[in-house]
Amino acid sequence: MVLARGRFDETKIEALMRDHGAHVETYNGKRLIVADPNDRRRDNAVNDPDPDPDPNLHPNLHPRTTSFSLSFMEPGLAAIGSTTLIKSAIDLHKAGNNPQTGLESVTGNEELMTLVRSLDNSNAWAVGRFDALRTQSHLPASVLSQIPAITWFAVSAHVNGGLRGTLRAEARDDESANNLRDVVRGFLALAKLGSGARPELQAMMQSLELGGTGKTVSLSFAVPAELFDVIGAAANRGKPAMH
Repeated sequence: MVLARGRFDETKIEALMRDHGAHVETYNGKRLIVADPNDRRRDNAVNDPDPDPDPNLHPNLHPRTTSFSLSFMEPGLAAIGSTTLIKSAIDLHKAGNNPQTGLESVTGNEELMTLVRSLDNSNAWAVGRFDALRTQSHLPASVLSQIPAITWFAVSAHVNGGLRGTLRAEARDDESANNLRDVVRGFLALAKLGSGARPELQAMMQSLELGGTGKTVSLSFAVPAELFDVIGAAANRGKPAMH
């Protein structure tokens, strides 16, 4: 799920999503604009004469894809993501920390909020538990075993033409943090060697700076706006010509 603050033309956004097959529903007092691929599957199978379809023979009748939703939680705040997550966010936004409902707002997690408050100067950021990423990464056990023990991670960035930011990891202990620094140093050495023949990458590589003390490991970076032009040009070169 992504939360975005800004000035949104809600009517225009809703109309655009409707034009592309989305529908609108209400959940807990909030409007949800739902893009559900399963709607098209059901529409394609509406004329199927079989009253009791076999799921193996009629996959179009059996939802297999998670729906995607957008909701304006309040003026200037949009939530975008899977419908299940958006509904959970609406519940939390409305109830907050409420023992009677069993709902707990993220603001009650002091460890997480400490990280969030440290990123106040950024206009784009993400914070989370690293073990949540590990469980969904589908990496081989041999690879996971080589990753130092990390509890929390944070990514903060300031977007203004170019991109400046910091990657930060909170390790389980000082030893794990030192191991992680060693891994990052090795990566930086290889990356800087590889960028020697690419002048457009050298500015970014020279900006990489490893830091942090104790259990905290940080890596700051700066990506000049010109590099995005280079990446865009390279991507366009790889596209087939249209006739």
